[in-house]
Amino acid sequence: MKKIVAFESAEEGALYEPLISRMMNRLEAYRKFLEKKFRLTTCPKGVIWTSSELATEFFSSIPIPAYAREDFIYITPDLNAWQELMLRQLEDKDLPEVRAYYEQFSEDDLFEILAHELTHYIDLFVDEFDDDRTDSIWFEEGMCFYLPRKYGFSENYFKKITEIEGKLAEAFSREYAHRSLDDFGSESYQSSLSSIMFDYWRSYLTVFSLVQRVGGDEQKLFSLYLEWDRTGRQTSLTKYFSIHG
Repeated sequence: MKKIVAFESAEEGALYEPLISRMMNRLEAYRKFLEKKFRLTTCPKGVIWTSSELATEFFSSIPIPAYAREDFIYITPDLNAWQELMLRQLEDKDLPEVRAYYEQFSEDDLFEILAHELTHYIDLFVDEFDDDRTDSIWFEEGMCFYLPRKYGFSENYFKKITEIEGKLAEAFSREYAHRSLDDFGSESYQSSLSSIMFDYWRSYLTVFSLVQRVGGDEQKLFSLYLEWDRTGRQTSLTKYFSIHG
């Protein structure tokens, strides 16, 4: 994959060059893991590293400065911008442990987001980038969180981020839990930041629970998911997996 640096000044790009190089080296190792274990056969042409402003206002209108398109991953390396976004999602909730966690937003957290975007390219997902992607996107998004967290970091990191997002989902459940997971994707970026992120937290936590249900065997869970698609999606994916709430 190519490393493409797209900032408004050469000086800004140079400032992030060491961090970007470290991220790309880690991504190469994760790419090899996905190729070996989870059917990654076609990678994006490159990663476009840019500012948060350009990512959310120039290249796209998505309010989160990391996303995958058919040919490229777009992401900002600005740790301060990520920290500000992660804290803003808390709104007025009194969550001191969660706040303290995101106040220490690190390179590991940035790499997790980058690895998440690459995971979207594995062949095990049934929807393509140009599909409507509305009736099962929660499974793909949840798995794109799960795999990097499970296999790209320590057990302590995996447990901690699961705990943090569990607290977030619980804190915002009164506002948003009435929505169906199957609707994730229909209007994902047209609400508040906490509303957007709630769908991501819940998708990850649901996939985490499903993996536990099949004894920790992600391949078995993928097989069930693919069978749902092969048999014509005769019911919603949440009903297929007997997910309640």
